[in-house]
Amino acid sequence: MSADKRTIRLDLTDPLLDLPRPVKRAIVLLLDTLLCVVCVWLAFYLRLDEWIRLYNDPYWHGDWASAISVAIAIPLFVTHGFYRVIFRHANLVAIGMVARAFALYGAIYATIITVIGLPGIPRSVGIIQPLLLLVGVGASRAIAHYWLGGAYHRILKRASLPKALIYGAGVAGRQLAVAMAGSQEMRVVGFLDDDKRLHRQMLHNLKIYDPTDLQSIVSDNGVTTILLALPSINRHRRNEILAMLKAAKVAVRTLPSVTDLAQGKVTVSDLRELEIEDLLGRDPVPPDHALLSKNIQDKVVLVTGAGGSIGSELCRQIVDISPKKLVLLEQSEFALYQIHAELDRRVRNLASDSNKQSAELVALLGSVQDEQQMTDIMHELRPDTVYHAAAYKHVPLVEANPTQGIKNNVFGTLVTAKAALDAGVSDFVLISTDKAVRPTNVMGASKRLAEMVLQAMAAESASDSKTTRFSMVRFGNVLGSSGSVVPKFRQQIRDGGPVTVTDAEVTRYFMTIPEAAQLVIQAGAMAKGGDVYVLEMGESVKIMDLAKRMIELSGLTLKTPSHPDGDIAIEITGLRPGEKLYEELLIGNNPQATSHPRIMRANEEYLSWPELTTRLETLAELIRHDDHGSIGMLLRQLVSGYEPSKGRGQKI
Repeated sequence: MSADKRTIRLDLTDPLLDLPRPVKRAIVLLLDTLLCVVCVWLAFYLRLDEWIRLYNDPYWHGDWASAISVAIAIPLFVTHGFYRVIFRHANLVAIGMVARAFALYGAIYATIITVIGLPGIPRSVGIIQPLLLLVGVGASRAIAHYWLGGAYHRILKRASLPKALIYGAGVAGRQLAVAMAGSQEMRVVGFLDDDKRLHRQMLHNLKIYDPTDLQSIVSDNGVTTILLALPSINRHRRNEILAMLKAAKVAVRTLPSVTDLAQGKVTVSDLRELEIEDLLGRDPVPPDHALLSKNIQDKVVLVTGAGGSIGSELCRQIVDISPKKLVLLEQSEFALYQIHAELDRRVRNLASDSNKQSAELVALLGSVQDEQQMTDIMHELRPDTVYHAAAYKHVPLVEANPTQGIKNNVFGTLVTAKAALDAGVSDFVLISTDKAVRPTNVMGASKRLAEMVLQAMAAESASDSKTTRFSMVRFGNVLGSSGSVVPKFRQQIRDGGPVTVTDAEVTRYFMTIPEAAQLVIQAGAMAKGGDVYVLEMGESVKIMDLAKRMIELSGLTLKTPSHPDGDIAIEITGLRPGEKLYEELLIGNNPQATSHPRIMRANEEYLSWPELTTRLETLAELIRHDDHGSIGMLLRQLVSGYEPSKGRGQKI
């Protein structure tokens, strides 16, 4: 059956099945009365072989025959329980009951019409009419069984589905309601909308409610989910709505933004769980397209660590800006395969859509610590711009493996930067971290030392007008990156808890990966040499509050000693080795504004190149001897504010 026919059928059956049972019984009784009359009329036709009008026809003498049929049939049908049986669920017992009733009816009717006889009525009508009535009544019940049975089961099934309200009675909300009409996941029972003029109105047979009455609406209707169909609202208003929904203890799902929907028709598949990114992110600032394209368009671009969370997003945004060639360097074979395959599809799609020449992709397996390989790459492929995202950044792992972390983060940066300088690369951008500011762990100290390497190299080569412009971009946690708490919390909630938080007071800055990558590209394009850029991360977020909010947005309750019947508990596990209670973005307190509202320029002190070179040689020698104690002492001398926090698993 086509979708249109199915829709017509459901439109007809649903109102019928929703009628009160006495009304439905009256309809069936009226139908049987009509069948009695029609079957007498058909019996006359079969006997006389011609159609007779039911009025003003000299050959029609069936009024008495019809009245007798109704007088016999209806009482028999009532006493035999015809109108108590739900014929859409008819079984053999019901069929046997029908057979007995019609046997009795046929005997009485034939006795009156055929044996006794009535003037003007052929005697054969007494035999033919009961047979026709049996067929007619049986067919009506069979049709009811076929037509209504599936619809009734569907209604019962839909009645048992979780109930949802759509927040937003605009175009997106209306389209979503239509798409949800046949959903097997949940049943929409109404709309919520802020427009007071719409309250108590009906839309697609669904009532539009006032959001201020949400708690009573949820309670009265058994609503478990709110579907946000507000793709164009700003982040501030979204957070206000979510704060209101919090008290109702419902799960929240949402539609993507207008740009993500891309003017297509809204479907059920567009619905997604409300991501914490929707809460922690900010309303995006339109990018400066001149800055985006300056170091990328029609140029050769190299991204180290191309398979990582930041590196891969940089690659996605870079191919959209039409580079001449994009070189992907990654030491993980699987990560390189994944990002190369994804970018290859993306480049092909972009080329077919815009009829432009597609960017060339070059996938290279290798390590930034390999001096010969990095030299060969820079001289053979001649990149114009390098985005250095390769780094070990998982704090506890680097804390437990400090020499490998320093070799990769510090000396890998030194090797790559030297190769870029020797090959005449125009721009070199280091992806740094807020953990480089007054670090308490080896990862943060190594990233600050990597910044100092570039600062010193930039100062040393400042007199050369053709030198590489080195810059660093420092930012906090990105949502969804490897090691991010957000996917970890989400999985713990799915598993039934507990959600683990290291400390009740720990706070972090958060930014979405796409926003961070876009700002990195723009910041790098501003560089004059030796610049340390800091991305404006907004307000810091308390991780305990984040955990509680994620539990609430899942429609679950927090389990605490005062509320032992809650769904998910939060467990404090203690700070991990090297972990800080809070992160900072600046060592000094004198950031300078730039032309972009989300990008600041920091003024950070560093060692001169000759002095730093000597210290780095000493550090390399200590690493060769695996002298953890001396490495820690030297790091504390080199990196301002480095105070390692002692903990299990630390070696420095």
